[in-house]
Amino acid sequence: MKSLEGSTRPVHTYSIVARQPDTGELGVAVQSHWFGTGTIVTWAEAGVGAVATQAFARADYGPDGLDLLRAGTPAPEAVRLLLAEDAARQLRQLALVDRRGRAAVHTGNRCIGWAGHHVGDGFSVQANMMVDGSVVPAMAASFLAAADAPLADRLLMALEAGEAAGGDLRGSQSAALLVVAAQPTGTARGDRMIDLRVDDHPSPVAELRRLYGVHLAYAHMDAGDTALEQDDREGGLRQYARAAELLPDSLEVHFWHALSLATNDRLQQALPLFRMVFAADPNWRELLQRLPAAGLASVELLSAVLTGLADSGDGEAD
Repeated sequence: MKSLEGSTRPVHTYSIVARQPDTGELGVAVQSHWFGTGTIVTWAEAGVGAVATQAFARADYGPDGLDLLRAGTPAPEAVRLLLAEDAARQLRQLALVDRRGRAAVHTGNRCIGWAGHHVGDGFSVQANMMVDGSVVPAMAASFLAAADAPLADRLLMALEAGEAAGGDLRGSQSAALLVVAAQPTGTARGDRMIDLRVDDHPSPVAELRRLYGVHLAYAHMDAGDTALEQDDREGGLRQYARAAELLPDSLEVHFWHALSLATNDRLQQALPLFRMVFAADPNWRELLQRLPAAGLASVELLSAVLTGLADSGDGEAD
């Protein structure tokens, strides 16, 4: 196959770029039958925009597109400028949405069919090498129908709709979801609100949905930490309880939930959780005993927990 300057191998896929009108958040999601599609297709920057570069993907279109958007270039003009000097543009598929919600897309006439796109208010859906032409309208309809949902949910729903409509002619392998803040926060973690990738999986969209659930649980844990730091005891404990509901099989979540309860005068509520965690994996008991040396729990708290467990026949108070 003739080499194409600036190209990777063909990333035949379906994707969506979008701006959430009520929050200003920006995001991009993708599924492909190609390893690690999120390392190639998905690009976004807080307060700037989002980019999807696919088909015979030119990865430079990601950072170069964001540079143009950051400088204030509207998405339609940015697409035109990026493609202007590209001799292989008819093999490209490129979509951008800017911070004002202007979306633009290019599908080259040599992209492998079925190939096409749909541009709506604040979003663009694009696909190539699909089973048929039903994928793009199914994605667009799903995204629009979920207007009241958070942006990440809407993007995932669009991917799920594309998969249900037939998806990639070859099947599926990888997927990614990237959501950034409406404005820069000054921290990388604050700017990149969600950054999830499934590089190689037989059901990547379903796995991406599972990872999103894990992300939400840990977001509740982070919110719990923040609330407790601000002396909002009840709010913090509610956040930890919600994380445990979302991840009922996670020893990590149950351990820190128990610790937060014990630290906030809820020892009797904490003991059953500690008991369950320690029974499943004794290493968590060892971790608890290391926390005072790190300043993350008092010696008195450790003694109270171990005494409480010993009194119920679950170990020595040492």
